[in-house]
Amino acid sequence: MRKGALGAVVALFIGVMGLPAGATHGGDVLVSNGSVDPFAGNKQNEPGMAVDANHPNVMVAGSNDEIDLEDCNAGADNTCPFTDGVGVSGVYFSFDSGDNWTQPTYTGYSARNCVGAPGGSDDPPSADSCDPMENGPIGTLPKYDENGLVADGDPAMAFGPRPGPNGFSWANGSRLYYATLASNFPGRQEFKGFEAIAVSRTDNVVAAAANDEDAWKKPVIVSKQNSALFSDKEQIWADNVEISPHFGNAYVCFAAFRGGPGTSQPLIVATSRDGGSSWASRQVSPATNNTSSKNGFGRSGCTVRTDSDGVVYVFYYQFGSGLPGTGAQMLVRSFDGGDHWSRPQRLFTAVDTCNAFEPSIGRCVMDGVAGARSDLSPAPSVDIANGAPTGADATDEIVLTWVDGRDGLNREHVMYTQKPKNGPWARPQEVETPGDRGFYSAPAISPDGTDAWLVYNAFTTPYQPTTSTPRSLIAVMKHADVNADGSLGPWTTMHRSPPGDPRSSSQNNLAAEFLGDYVYAVATRSYAAAVWNDSRRGGVCEAVNQYRQDLHEYSEQTGIAVGRESKKDRAMGIEPTAPEDAPTAPAVQQECPPNFGNSDIYGGSYAEPAP
Repeated sequence: MRKGALGAVVALFIGVMGLPAGATHGGDVLVSNGSVDPFAGNKQNEPGMAVDANHPNVMVAGSNDEIDLEDCNAGADNTCPFTDGVGVSGVYFSFDSGDNWTQPTYTGYSARNCVGAPGGSDDPPSADSCDPMENGPIGTLPKYDENGLVADGDPAMAFGPRPGPNGFSWANGSRLYYATLASNFPGRQEFKGFEAIAVSRTDNVVAAAANDEDAWKKPVIVSKQNSALFSDKEQIWADNVEISPHFGNAYVCFAAFRGGPGTSQPLIVATSRDGGSSWASRQVSPATNNTSSKNGFGRSGCTVRTDSDGVVYVFYYQFGSGLPGTGAQMLVRSFDGGDHWSRPQRLFTAVDTCNAFEPSIGRCVMDGVAGARSDLSPAPSVDIANGAPTGADATDEIVLTWVDGRDGLNREHVMYTQKPKNGPWARPQEVETPGDRGFYSAPAISPDGTDAWLVYNAFTTPYQPTTSTPRSLIAVMKHADVNADGSLGPWTTMHRSPPGDPRSSSQNNLAAEFLGDYVYAVATRSYAAAVWNDSRRGGVCEAVNQYRQDLHEYSEQTGIAVGRESKKDRAMGIEPTAPEDAPTAPAVQQECPPNFGNSDIYGGSYAEPAP
């Protein structure tokens, strides 16, 4: 740990703790500020974030961050592989309510030294590999490789109270939980199956932000693994309300994929009562997973929250088996701290933009040919006004949002609804700004239930039938006052980000764009903050555009889908293959601008508007 860096962060922390929580400037800041060109180290996506309810100036964010991967030309110049054993769970800290962010540097298994040489001068002997450093610099979660694990992204974070001799108390301090997918490090087998859920924890965010990897505890495997299990799409929460009978409990929900189509795929919730050291799992949904069943072909995209009474709410999306893409938003609850769960309750019909559109456009995308996937656009995102940290002013109003494709391609909606504690759900409303095609959305509500917030990514251009035409991606932050009866006042737009062309983003195999599956928002009593996917700093590469167009036409002519990139395939050791006559990818660093692939995480912090 660099003592000078720690001193600077401590001084900043002490300084901002003296500021009123409303001393925010609003705006638009780069959160993933440690990344550098070229691709793939400049690629970040799928952001998450959390705010410390007991210190509301303190926030953490995370993303799938490829800062530590090898460069495209470390081997063959037209390959940009995921480097085996290198983690991608990035972490960023703010101590001034989101106005400024820092990305720490730890040590671990790193491929930052694998830069190669354009033109193939290193092929052979290192044609398709590099030699990562065992104790190199990393901008991702520490203590994974030395424990036989790889942090694989899908970040989710939550703050809760720290346990002590007399149980959980805010007087003990705050504990940060960071949940991530995890795989076995090459040559090790710490768990069975292909992908697990792991949780990292720290009780000292100041030290963690100042490069002290020893501020983090050893990661704990949460999922109960077996040889066929691929755990995925996790979310985490800690009961952060002092008056709750289950104060301090931590909960992780995730989808348990137990094989391919037609096999078991239930939703699981794991509960910890000891600060994350141990976890007990419960299945909370049906396990059937086939297109002929009333349960459709699966469920995913869960969100978990607690109210001031300690009731646990888990929302998830149930994919449909009838009309294409027609599924449902589902809810299960626990009233005893995760020991028992209610039967799944169907809340609303929701149409996912992936399966509704795929028959007409051939791939689960919205912006155009070879575009960014939209598999989980309808996943529910939720927040509850639970009055944290004390619960004294809780209203327990619930807010819920998702992106819906019910009106067809180019008419995607951002849906928003709310439920007062003792009232019914309001009818979901379309709340996007006209012309915005919602991509992913997230809500937040102030702990006292007076202010509702919404962030979403959106495309502002229609579906593009070729890769040669520009596309536009933006982010939007909105605010609405909450009335005394729980209804919402009119929405006000707080921010619209500068546009970026998502064609500049990329899967690591170059065959399509990649922006991930999430945006995120949090709220305090005086401000809210959000993080989103952003492509404004990315460089569009005409050679890659042509390659993607050629792949699309090849697939149409031959009926052979080439270029799909699957996290599950990678985890299961299934290497992508292509026929010999399939199009060949370009040499990225020779034919593309240096900032090709640069997708970022941006964010903003917005003070509550005057009534």
